[in-house]
Amino acid sequence: MQNKMPEIPIHDIKPLLEIHEYSLYYFLGVLVISLSIIAVIVFFVVKYIRNRNGFNIRKEHFKLLNAIRLEDAKKDAYDVSFYGATFKNDSPRHTEMFENLTQRLEIYKYKKDVADFDEETKGYVNLYKDMIDV
Repeated sequence: MQNKMPEIPIHDIKPLLEIHEYSLYYFLGVLVISLSIIAVIVFFVVKYIRNRNGFNIRKEHFKLLNAIRLEDAKKDAYDVSFYGATFKNDSPRHTEMFENLTQRLEIYKYKKDVADFDEETKGYVNLYKDMIDV
């Protein structure tokens, strides 16, 4: 006795579907975004470290300008002109003040012997020093 099953057509089972696998693309996307974020963080850390130890010409000239005692008129006139030129383009007000100051300092330059600074010129130099923001 053979057991034969009658062949009944099955209508409820659907054929196999192809499933698209996107996990590789998701992994690559996350990897690219992560590497980009890490690169940006490394860039800003390196920039911070360089700037922290970097030489700032404005700070140095500000220190040197404030160290001028206005005792040796000829040397100090040259120093104020040299170090003050660093800050002359900060604003139109600085430019105008620097031009006025250099005109006042001209009489103390280019001569062998010069008199001491008058009080008005000392006031202009001190006012220019106070105007500077570093």
